[in-house]
Amino acid sequence: MSSSNDKDVESAALIDSKNDAIDSSPPDDKKKGGSGKALSSCALYGFCSVSMVLVNKSLASSYNQHIDGDLNFLLVVFQAIIAIIAVEFCKKMQWVEYPSFNTDTALKWAPVNLFFCAMLFTGMTSLQHNSVPMVTVFKNITNIGVAVGDYYFFGTPAELMVVVAFGVMLGGALLAAKNDAHMTFLGVFWMITNCMATAGYILYMKFATKNVKLSKFGMVFYNNVLCAFFLFPVTLINGEMSTFLKTGAIHTFDYMAKNSFAGFVGFFLNFASLNCVANTGATTYAIVGSMNKIPIAILGWFLFDNVISPQTWFFISVSMSGGFFYSYAKLTAGKRKARKQLRTG
Repeated sequence: MSSSNDKDVESAALIDSKNDAIDSSPPDDKKKGGSGKALSSCALYGFCSVSMVLVNKSLASSYNQHIDGDLNFLLVVFQAIIAIIAVEFCKKMQWVEYPSFNTDTALKWAPVNLFFCAMLFTGMTSLQHNSVPMVTVFKNITNIGVAVGDYYFFGTPAELMVVVAFGVMLGGALLAAKNDAHMTFLGVFWMITNCMATAGYILYMKFATKNVKLSKFGMVFYNNVLCAFFLFPVTLINGEMSTFLKTGAIHTFDYMAKNSFAGFVGFFLNFASLNCVANTGATTYAIVGSMNKIPIAILGWFLFDNVISPQTWFFISVSMSGGFFYSYAKLTAGKRKARKQLRTG
C-alpha cells in the first residue's frame, strides 16, 4: 500500500481538496429537504470528488516520466484559473449572478484559502514522511476533530451512534496501519499540522459563509481567485514553474486538454460540495469525504494497477461498515427529530 502509485492517488486526492468549497450556512447538520435530498447531495459530491481524483491521477501519470519531482501546486493553480474562467463565462452569459471582485470581501474570505494552502502543503509533506495507511488513520482523526469543533463553535450535537461510527472507522484504520506504522517525530508533526489545517479549513469555511454574504457562485469565484493568488508565488519559490517551463515534453495539446478538463471537473465539484454541506452539514461532509477514499482505492487498484494489501482491504471493509453505521445513525436521529416536531407541533 505504500507504493509510489498509491502515493500518486493520495496526492491526487490532496489536489482534489482545493475544490471542496463548503457552504455551511445552516447552524448544524439539520436537513433542508428530507433524507432523500441529503442522500442525493452526498452521492453527487462523492461522484464528483472521486472523478476529480481519478482525473488528477491520469494527469499526473501523463507527466511523471518526463520530470524529476511533481507539479502539484502548479496543477492547483492551473485548475483554479480554469474554474475562474468557467464561472466568469457563466456570469457573462447571465446564467449566474454574483458581485464583482471586492477587496474587502476578498480580505474577509482570505483566511479560508490560507487554511487551504496550509492543508495542501502539510498534506503533501506528510506523504513524504508517512505511509499511506498512516495518513488515512490521521484523516479519520481529522473527522473526529471536525465533529468536536462543530459542537464547540456551532453547537452541533453529536449523537451517541455517530460517535460509535467514528470509533469503528478509526479502529479499522488503526488496524490496517498496525503493520505499517513507521512513524517518526517529523512525520507525526506534519500529520498533526495537517489535521489542524484541514479541520480549520472546514470549520472556518462554515464561519465565513455565515458572516460573508456571498452566493455559491461568489464563493467559487473568490475561492479560486485567492487560491491562484496565494499558490502562484509558491510555484515560483519551489521551482515548479521553472520545471514546467523547461520541460518541453509536457508542452502538448494532450497535457493542456487534460489540465483544462480537470479544471472543469473541479468547477462542478465546487457546486457539488456546496450542495452537500447545505443539505447535511460540516460533519457529514467530512465523513463523506473520508468515505470517498474507498472507491478511490478500489478504482486505483482496477484502473492504475495500485497494490492493495490485505490489511488495507480489511480497512476498506471496516470503514464501509462505519460509514453505513454513520448513515443509519443520522437517518435515525432525523426520524426522531421529525416525530418530536410532530408531537410538539
